[in-house]
Amino acid sequence: MLLSAGLFSIQILCAQAVKINFVEYDLPNGLHVILHEDHTVPLVAVTVNYHVGSKNENPERTGFAHFFEHLLFEGSENIKRGEFFKYVSSAGGQNNAYTTQDQTFYYEVLPSNQLELGLWLESERMLHAKIEEVGVETQREVVKEEKRLRVDNQPYGRFISEIFVRAFKSHPYRWAPIGSMDHLNAAQLSEFIDFYKTFYVPNNAVLSIAGDIDIEKTKVLVDKYFKDIPKGTREIPRPKKDEPPLNKEVRDTVYDEFIQLPAVVYAYRIPSMKSEDQYALQMMSQVLSGGSSSRMNKELVDNKQKALQAFAFNYALEDHGLFITAAIAGMNVDAKELDQLMDIEVEKMKKELITEKEFEKIRNQMENQVVSQNSGVQGVATNLSNNYLFFKNTNLINTELEKYMKVTREDIQRMANTYLKKENRVVMYYLPGKK
Repeated sequence: MLLSAGLFSIQILCAQAVKINFVEYDLPNGLHVILHEDHTVPLVAVTVNYHVGSKNENPERTGFAHFFEHLLFEGSENIKRGEFFKYVSSAGGQNNAYTTQDQTFYYEVLPSNQLELGLWLESERMLHAKIEEVGVETQREVVKEEKRLRVDNQPYGRFISEIFVRAFKSHPYRWAPIGSMDHLNAAQLSEFIDFYKTFYVPNNAVLSIAGDIDIEKTKVLVDKYFKDIPKGTREIPRPKKDEPPLNKEVRDTVYDEFIQLPAVVYAYRIPSMKSEDQYALQMMSQVLSGGSSSRMNKELVDNKQKALQAFAFNYALEDHGLFITAAIAGMNVDAKELDQLMDIEVEKMKKELITEKEFEKIRNQMENQVVSQNSGVQGVATNLSNNYLFFKNTNLINTELEKYMKVTREDIQRMANTYLKKENRVVMYYLPGKK
């Protein structure tokens, strides 16, 4: 066991020491390109990050960004319906996509000799996607089923959307990326085409490629597939970023017929992901919820045995964010009692410095997390892309760990006193029963 731990520590230190080199530049059409060469394994990740999420949607047409994540696997002028995944799997690769409030991200991980395939697929998505009735109708049903399975009929599946609609009143973060099925049903084909022409343009995207590539040869291929895609000419909607402070505690109750045990959720408003406070906030979430020995798990689940599960996480977004703590009650424990116990743990964070032992543990956790995220080609390509898209600082990939290591115990206590205030939070009781 000691030998294994020692070897693991050596691996971490070695990973830390490796600087991630990259080349970045813009094509004339505005597409930002980032290239990272790494011959460790014969794989390449091709990613395209579009700066469009649910916050960019028309409030009367929510769900469009997530809908397009599905729709743009339908095919293109040169890819038949249903064949996008076949191209990738036949080449021995994998691909997927995700949508958040701020972005829509597509990726392929392929054997490095299939780099050109990945570039062709993504150029087809950007230039030649087919937006037609058959694809729209098919994906409407797919998204409806996803919402039923993952949100409506999933125990505790609505808690994120319910907390956001209470935490934000004017900013478009008030609706979830899954959006409204009524809005999607009401939308005409022309509206989907307009959304595509507005957001799926090179000047609203980042192409990030990492892995077993030759930089100069890859530049030639990037030019081949992306250089002639026309720059978008429409104004890209960016929402008003202002959201007035809560100024008072918001309390509400939500009912869910698919659960048997109550849950309590706290959501504290926090600043943009671009704030330097985010590093200390992330470490504070680790104190509360990072592993079996974390405070909420140790106190509420193990010692007091009042919660079946307890956790905290830092939900950082481009304009604003939420620091969320939550717990699911144990048998015969009501929401009010659980609420009181959670509040005790929050107040402890404000009144006392975390211990040296806790501090050492969370520093190790953050070190491990940062290094692990950059240990594979997909993680590197993703981080390079996000760092440019949101921070306009691609090199953050090499300095992020240093920022975490500069956080002190006093910084973490300051975060608790700055943001974990009752007048800055939404408290939601999530109870068994019909809506």
